[in-house]
Amino acid sequence: MNQFTAMEETFDSPVTVSVVDTPLRDDAFELTEQEKINKIAKHFAEIMWTLGLDLTDDSLQGTPLRVAKMYVEEAFSGLNRENKPKISLFENRYGYDQMLVEKNITLYSHCEHHFVPIIGKIHVAYIPHDKVIGLSKINRLVQFYAKRPQVQERLTVQIVNGLCEALGHTDVAVWIEADHLCVASRGIKDTNSHTITESYSGAFKDEYIQQKFRTYINQ
Repeated sequence: MNQFTAMEETFDSPVTVSVVDTPLRDDAFELTEQEKINKIAKHFAEIMWTLGLDLTDDSLQGTPLRVAKMYVEEAFSGLNRENKPKISLFENRYGYDQMLVEKNITLYSHCEHHFVPIIGKIHVAYIPHDKVIGLSKINRLVQFYAKRPQVQERLTVQIVNGLCEALGHTDVAVWIEADHLCVASRGIKDTNSHTITESYSGAFKDEYIQQKFRTYINQ
């Protein structure tokens, strides 16, 4: 299941990662954000009208614009590469060479098949080399990739790739456990199942290191 193909030659060498991009058209960013908001609001009003809703009602009349702003500025802001967070790296002056684990990062994304929420948690680990990453930047990078229409498998690999690119090496692991409302709230309506995906690269391909990571996240 692991699609990651990153390789490194030395600790300081550039890292080449597999491209696992979210499918976007070439002209995806020709419109400004405000133009996108206006267009989405217009189309969403048509959807509501088609459903038979009364858009003159004071509770509903602002809904198309609210939905449009939520899509562009919040829920799907990760589609715009300009929103990718700047990653701060610091000298590893402490000589710390064991894994660092950031666990229970909140996952809130949207399934690209039905545009309903994916809710769960993400655990991330890496082994520092000569640099360490600011902890809040790990969360920001995770949220950047989550704020897109997603499938969980792609999200897992995108986070690994993003961290490897930022760190300049491949000793990275990501584990995601999530509930998909496309399963829980429609179709089969199974509210008990969870989806787990994982991706390991570099030193984390070693089974002992993987097990140590799993022990940390299950504590």
